[in-house]
Amino acid sequence: MRRSFLPLILLPVLCLVAPLSVAAGWTPPNIVVVLVDDAGLMDFGSYGGEARTPTIDALATDGVRFSNYHTSPLCAPSRAMLLTGLDNHLTGVATIPEMLLPDQADEPGYAMRLAPGVETVATRLKRAGYRTFMTGKWHLGSGSGDLPADHGFDRSFVLDASGADNWEQKPYMPYYAEAPWFEDRAPATLPDDFYSSEFLVDRMIEYLSASARPEAPFFAYLAFQAIHIPIQAPREFTDRYEGVYDAGWDALRTERWERARTLGLIPANAPLGRKHASLRDWDSLDHDERALYSRSMAVNAGMLEAMDFHLGRFVDHLSATGELANTLFIITSDNGPEFNDPVNQSGMGLWMWLNDYHHELARLGEPGSLAFIGPEWASAASSPSALFKFYASEGGLRVPLIISGPGVAALDLLPARAFVTDITPTILDFAEVSESERSGFTGRSLRDLLDSSAMEVYEADEPVGIEVSGNAALFRDDFKLVRNTPPHGDGAWRLYYLREDPGETRDLAEKLPDRFEAMLADYSAYASRVGVVPVPEDYDALVAMRSNVLAKRAGGYGLWLGFLCLLMLAVVGILIRRMFVRRM
Repeated sequence: MRRSFLPLILLPVLCLVAPLSVAAGWTPPNIVVVLVDDAGLMDFGSYGGEARTPTIDALATDGVRFSNYHTSPLCAPSRAMLLTGLDNHLTGVATIPEMLLPDQADEPGYAMRLAPGVETVATRLKRAGYRTFMTGKWHLGSGSGDLPADHGFDRSFVLDASGADNWEQKPYMPYYAEAPWFEDRAPATLPDDFYSSEFLVDRMIEYLSASARPEAPFFAYLAFQAIHIPIQAPREFTDRYEGVYDAGWDALRTERWERARTLGLIPANAPLGRKHASLRDWDSLDHDERALYSRSMAVNAGMLEAMDFHLGRFVDHLSATGELANTLFIITSDNGPEFNDPVNQSGMGLWMWLNDYHHELARLGEPGSLAFIGPEWASAASSPSALFKFYASEGGLRVPLIISGPGVAALDLLPARAFVTDITPTILDFAEVSESERSGFTGRSLRDLLDSSAMEVYEADEPVGIEVSGNAALFRDDFKLVRNTPPHGDGAWRLYYLREDPGETRDLAEKLPDRFEAMLADYSAYASRVGVVPVPEDYDALVAMRSNVLAKRAGGYGLWLGFLCLLMLAVVGILIRRMFVRRM
């Protein structure tokens, strides 16, 4: 009897095709993740912000805006969680290198790079037949095996730093000696006409246009630098917000709180989150200070609009190529608004001079400008919540999330609980990859929420924990346990009922002692399970960052410091010799 070898011949082909073979009539969607840097809950226009974001708003209109989505309070942990679906301690990126303590450095979860065996959503999608691309901020390591090319991305052009200049290739803070950009696995040089949002979109379009297998679906991760320090934007965008912020940060806090109630982001009777006692009143500033700070917030809004404009060019490209209708968009922020004031830190004047930076009103946001919004504007931008980036209060964790595209019903606001670890499971669910690729995550798929087949994906009494550098939160039902470190926290645990008090104004720890103790036990179990390394009781994030900056730069300038020490010793020796000769 003759045996047919046709099945054996076709087997390799079937193996290649199988990941994308599904029920007749279904096409795997393209997936685009847009990650904005340091945007607060209400920064997008569709969430009530002042900046014009028509591209984002249009996608929101066709899809879903989440009103109860939480991320981590810091950039790299959030990015690791978003890309893997795992708690940040399980990814190897429990905090950021700038805030890592010596006692944490050798502990599991604190390697500051994705741990061996941890797979990104790009790796899983690539196995399923997707083309995978990334442009923008990576901040998850650039050593051997640490770049996006080593974690599932076919092509990538990325920055491995917490931030960098948006006009040229230079660092934005003394922790970095340079702005480390990479294309695929090699160090890269930026073009002379670089502007971050424009360039990142251009390069993403180039990757898509030049890629092999154009018939295969793609995964595109656009991680913008907007609106991270330094906030920078072309003047034509910034000028559109001239005078918008002249009433000051106290007025903006109230205005956003009122809009949040009108839009249904918070209950109509929800109190406004408290302003930290250390923050200045707008009325305490003189005329020149008000002009500078008002312009700073105008630059911030202009940078966000510029990002949205260039995102619109990307959407137009997908429309022109016929791919837009089958593209799922996920748009969010890595954490709340940035509060740091880098310009007025000790020693920054000299560093800015050495790196050709200025902080002048007339050129604010333009090339050479090191602009920021500072803690008062950050507090206003996070309204109706309390505090901002770095902290586990709602201002640091509660950010926008928009999901739009095929399979997503136009549901307007969705109040269901959702977390940054849910993004990867959701993507894999929409891609309908194999079951083996959709298990073992900290997070949950949100797909059932998006097609209206479920109201929640988390059980009401199910605890969910978050911790970064001592700032911690535990969510359970509509309650939240939270602790914040100095300088804007005091290290004490507090309990809030978010359904009625999203601004975290009424501590219920003493009123509900049983629930308080139960949630403390929940947090302890979470911390033990994921491997949280506690920070000291007197831990101060800003002190830790300054210490790491000094240590990093001392190492980088070691030869120069040694030379200066030798030179000083030589000068002292000459002076002593001359004094000795004169006495003789």
